[in-house]
Amino acid sequence: MFPIILSSQVGQSILFQNGDIMSELKLHRTEVLGANGEKIRLVYDEGEDMLDIFFGENEPSTGVELTDHILLRLNQKTGRAVSLTFCHFSILTELTEYGPRSFPLDNLDELPEDLRELTIRVIMKAPVNQFLKLSHFQASPTKRVPLTYVEPHHFATAV
Repeated sequence: MFPIILSSQVGQSILFQNGDIMSELKLHRTEVLGANGEKIRLVYDEGEDMLDIFFGENEPSTGVELTDHILLRLNQKTGRAVSLTFCHFSILTELTEYGPRSFPLDNLDELPEDLRELTIRVIMKAPVNQFLKLSHFQASPTKRVPLTYVEPHHFATAV
């Protein structure tokens, strides 16, 4: 068994195994205050283009995959958002000629009804709605497709 040493410093972590660099992570960390005064921690992994947003203290939670690239963790008992993870963050926040890029929330249909309703409530209120917006596409008079997009202007100074 070879020793593994994880050296961590602000903005960078380097993993060494037996004296060799295995991988280099470029991490950017910052804290902001939410609309409700709650501390929000943002950790951006530049190499993976992944942003994790942590709301308050960590606690037991359920992960809900909103899209293939957006994960919401929430406490089902308290209804509190614990964190949001954005994979391929730069693509999620890319503006198109029509505005922010939107993504269907197809995975909501696979959730039990109570978890689906809780998830929608959590997305629609602070602190999640500071970063993630909810809308819908009217596919027909009776069918609405829920959509989400990342609110890019909140990240201009934070990340």
